[in-house]
Amino acid sequence: MWQGREESPTLMATRTIATDPGQDITACDREPIHIPGAIQPHGLLLVVAADTLCVVAGAGAIEERLAPEWLGQPIAALAGDEVAQIVGAVPSVMGSVSAVRPVHGLSEIFTAVVHRTPDHLLLVELEPGIADTPWGGGSPLNWLDAAATSFERAGDLPMLYERAATLFRTLTGFDRVMLYRFMDEDSGQVVAESRTPELHSFLNHHFPASDIPKQARALYIRNRTRSIPDVDYVPAPLRPTGFETVDLSDVGLRSVSPIHVRYLRNMGVAASASISIVKDGLLWGMIACHHHSPRRLSCELRAAAAALAGGLARQIRAREEAELYRERLRLRADEDAILPRITGLGEISTAIARMMPELMAMLGATGFAMVEGGKVQSHGVCPPSLAMIELALWATTRTGGELYATHELGSVSPDAKALAATASGMLVLPLVDGGVTLLWFRPEQVEEIEWAGNPHKSVGLSPDETLTPRASFASWSETVCGRSRRWTLEEMEAAHRLRRALHDAFQNNRLRGLNAALQRTMDDKDALLLQKDVLMKEVDHRVQNSLQLVSSFLALQARSTNDPQVREQLTEAQARLSAVALVHRRLYRDDQIQTVDLARYLEELVGDMKQSLGAEWASMMRLDLAPALMPTDRAVNLGLVTTELIINATKYAYGGAAGPVTITLEQYGNRLRLVVADEGRGRSQDDDDGRGFGSRMMTAMMQRLSGTIEYADNQPGLRAIVIAPIAD
Repeated sequence: MWQGREESPTLMATRTIATDPGQDITACDREPIHIPGAIQPHGLLLVVAADTLCVVAGAGAIEERLAPEWLGQPIAALAGDEVAQIVGAVPSVMGSVSAVRPVHGLSEIFTAVVHRTPDHLLLVELEPGIADTPWGGGSPLNWLDAAATSFERAGDLPMLYERAATLFRTLTGFDRVMLYRFMDEDSGQVVAESRTPELHSFLNHHFPASDIPKQARALYIRNRTRSIPDVDYVPAPLRPTGFETVDLSDVGLRSVSPIHVRYLRNMGVAASASISIVKDGLLWGMIACHHHSPRRLSCELRAAAAALAGGLARQIRAREEAELYRERLRLRADEDAILPRITGLGEISTAIARMMPELMAMLGATGFAMVEGGKVQSHGVCPPSLAMIELALWATTRTGGELYATHELGSVSPDAKALAATASGMLVLPLVDGGVTLLWFRPEQVEEIEWAGNPHKSVGLSPDETLTPRASFASWSETVCGRSRRWTLEEMEAAHRLRRALHDAFQNNRLRGLNAALQRTMDDKDALLLQKDVLMKEVDHRVQNSLQLVSSFLALQARSTNDPQVREQLTEAQARLSAVALVHRRLYRDDQIQTVDLARYLEELVGDMKQSLGAEWASMMRLDLAPALMPTDRAVNLGLVTTELIINATKYAYGGAAGPVTITLEQYGNRLRLVVADEGRGRSQDDDDGRGFGSRMMTAMMQRLSGTIEYADNQPGLRAIVIAPIAD
């Protein structure tokens, strides 16, 4: 099995391909490095049962350094009451918990760190303390504060990296300290280094992603400091047997892979340490430390290194975010300068064709093209037109019409390898409307990468078919072709915003065209309505004249008859004709003849009736009308029904005297409800049984409205309830 590459950034190992195709060199990704079954012998490990707080297993020279009799003993008897109290409290706390306390051994003082395992065992690891620290007899907090201040004063990221390498070397005292950063494909690069003069440099060397197995990356996030004081150590196994599978993920004394130790020996490294740089929960990089003689990094120094690495991660994030912010500002400024000009130039395709130089520069490309159907318009250095049409179709099909970006076009489209000089990088933006596709191109950037050894020859097979580490770490250069500068996330976000803006501009242009056509139609309709309005007002004028003539004739007939009953009937008919004239006149008094607000119409109609009925009745009438738009012809019928109901209330409810009358209008969906209510004597058997003129008129009106009219007891008085649809 391929083992021990968990420490690879500290040893600068790379990987090759095994010559035996049946050999699975990726097996290292499955190696259970968190359960090595042993520890490094410079410390001790006690395994404590959570229920009894007694020691059930251990590792290291416990008999010689802590207590001759230890197995089965209470942890308080071996490590003291204070550590025992901490151990007893750990099971009640969620997650892994550690606490540092001193423990007196037979001839030395240990530092105790307590952990809880997933299988509910408690681990107490004991390490000897070390007195030599960079802060001497001073406060470690003051030293860390000064180091953090130095980070803050760094002018840029390269300066920050250099200061970090120098400060970590001062803190640890190792011969070589490297700041190792992971790249996008999980490969890595040494971005800063501090070393003794006689050592050769690994600065700017690259390392493949296979250097660190996946489970090792997870451990580097969980356990952020790691130390190997002496590569020639002999592992101290857990004893008694049966505890070999105890999870030692959080234990700093955990033994490392034999293959990793052999790497260190091949490099001439006698001691190593690593400190994780975790940014936003992800493994951003590592501080890798090498020493050419045994050197121990105490628990206190590891804690200080972890704290310093946390401050470094925060400063890295702040500077990266500042760079991204500046990039976003630049892109936003370009968008603000380009988009108004595009949207103001009318047709989108024409506008894009005129703005090609600006669009190309906006995303830092060397070529830009617009493909529309089988036509291509381009600017800058671009592939041939036919190739661009094929690339646009290929990318659109590949992504289903979404944005597509690559900096290695030849690796995803072998047919495009011949275009590397002009199009190693390509960003494709299909527009939602218009069948237009925009393409940005970047040429290849031939890059000389320096590796710590040949990246294609890092793992070999020994004659006994065992995977063995390489022995050569000499610098090895490789020329990389077919890649362009990467498209940044900010550039792709800007492309998405450009797409939305162009879509909005296309829709706005289309909407403006539709609005223009609609306006022409509205103008034609207004002209027709004006003609209809003139005609309707002429009709209204003639109807009013006719009604006036009939009313006058009825008045003459009433005065000339001697029969009181006939005179009363003629007078009532004259009143109803006056109401009809009032309804008609109110409806056609303004310019709106297609629809009418029934509430406003009824309010004005009742207002006119109040004047004709007199001040006493006017003070008794109450209106509660909800707005309801409806066709004019239906409003006429409802107006006639309303006036008839009000006339009936004034005539019958109070015996000719004035009394309260309430008119209510409500809307429910596409139906309305009109209520005319009084508080008078109610309905009696002597009232109109439906055969009178008023009743027959209201029945005819309700049939035309497809509605109903009902009468109910108002307690006291009568409620007339009209329900009808708003439209036919």
